[in-house]
Amino acid sequence: MTTTMEPRISLNVEIPEELHESLQSYVESHQSWSQHRVFCAALSLFLMQNGTSDRRINRLYLDSLFDYSVV
Repeated sequence: MTTTMEPRISLNVEIPEELHESLQSYVESHQSWSQHRVFCAALSLFLMQNGTSDRRINRLYLDSLFDYSVV
């Protein structure tokens, strides 16, 4: 488990209303997940599937998937 806090960058993005509603519903019904955790998992998986070979991205994905130090 990682004990150091990674720096965070705040993003302001627009997403389709349907996606937002679905995300809110998911987060409300899965208490261990937060918007932050979902976005970290989704973005890191997207990058890994599209050619990023940075081990830090792999680590972020695994940490978010298994709830290690992403909240």
